[in-house]
Amino acid sequence: MRLVRNVRWLAGYRHPRHWVEPAASRLREVFAEPLPLMDGAAEAGEPLAVLPVLFPLLWSHELTVDVSVPLRGGSLVASGVSR
Repeated sequence: MRLVRNVRWLAGYRHPRHWVEPAASRLREVFAEPLPLMDGAAEAGEPLAVLPVLFPLLWSHELTVDVSVPLRGGSLVASGVSR
């Protein structure tokens, strides 16, 4: 059930309007090594500005996170498969 909730949440960010540069490139750089979601977001910029850019990167698998457990600020995010 958690998997479905997380995937539905991320699916809400699949629209191209969320692909904002240079934030997307910065997030790819920051998460080249696994980091907790909120730590990486803060390192990439203002979390409220970069989180809506982070979620489509997770949706597209450019960045990865374990969606089988609740998605939280401490969830480890890492580099994924390029689209």
